[in-house]
Amino acid sequence: MSSNLATKLREGTKKSHSMAENVGFVKCFLKGVVEKESYRKLVANLYFVYCAIEEEMEKHKNHPILSKIYFKELNRKKSLEQDLSYYYGANWRDQVAPSPAAQAYVQRIHEVSENEPELLIAQSYTRYLGDLSGGQILKNIAVRAMNLTDGGTAFYEFKDIPDEKAFKNNYRQALNELPIDEATADRIVDEANAAFGMNMKMFMELEGNLIKAIGMMLFNSLTRKRTRGSTETELATAE
Repeated sequence: MSSNLATKLREGTKKSHSMAENVGFVKCFLKGVVEKESYRKLVANLYFVYCAIEEEMEKHKNHPILSKIYFKELNRKKSLEQDLSYYYGANWRDQVAPSPAAQAYVQRIHEVSENEPELLIAQSYTRYLGDLSGGQILKNIAVRAMNLTDGGTAFYEFKDIPDEKAFKNNYRQALNELPIDEATADRIVDEANAAFGMNMKMFMELEGNLIKAIGMMLFNSLTRKRTRGSTETELATAE
C-alpha cells in the first residue's frame, strides 16, 4: 500500500510555504538582515517546539505508522541547547520561556499526540524537512549577518546525517510507503498547513524587535515586494 504522502505534502503545502517565506522576519533573514535579540528569541521558541515534537515522537516510537518515520538523528533539542548556551549564557534555562505563539504551537503538538498521533507526521515533516533543505544556507546567512565566529549555529548542523540529500530521499520514500488511507493523508496535509501557520505566527511576533533594531523604513524596503521562487528555508519547511 502506497500513500504517496510526500508528494501530497509537497503539493498541498505550496501556498503555505510561499506565505511563510513572505513573512517580514523571514524575508529580512533571507536578505541577510538578522538582529541578534530577535534571533535568540527564535532559537528559544524553537527549543520548546522541538522538545515537544521529540518528546511525543519518542513516546510513539513503536507506533505502527509513526515508527516508520522515527529517525533520532533528526533530533534538534541538544543542538538548540548548545545555541541557547551561546546566546544566553550558562544559566539560559532561567532566561527563556515560550512566547504566546510558541505556547500555542507546543500545545497543538501535545494535543495531536494525545488524540490523533498520526498527525505528528505533519509536525515532524514541517520542521525537519525544512531544516535539512535550507539549513546550510541559513547557517551561512546567520554567520555573516551576526558576525558569528565561535558558535551559535549548532541547530543547522546534522552531525549524524552525512548525506542530507540521500536522507531526504529515504524520508520521502518512507512517507510515500506509509500504510494510511486517503482520508488520513488528507488530514496530515491539513495539519502540515496548520503547522506552517503556527510557524508564521512565531515569526510575526519577532518583527517588533527587528523593526526597533533596523528601523521601519529599512524593514519596509526589505519586505515591500513579494519574492517569487525564494530560497528554501528551514524557518518554515522546504523540500
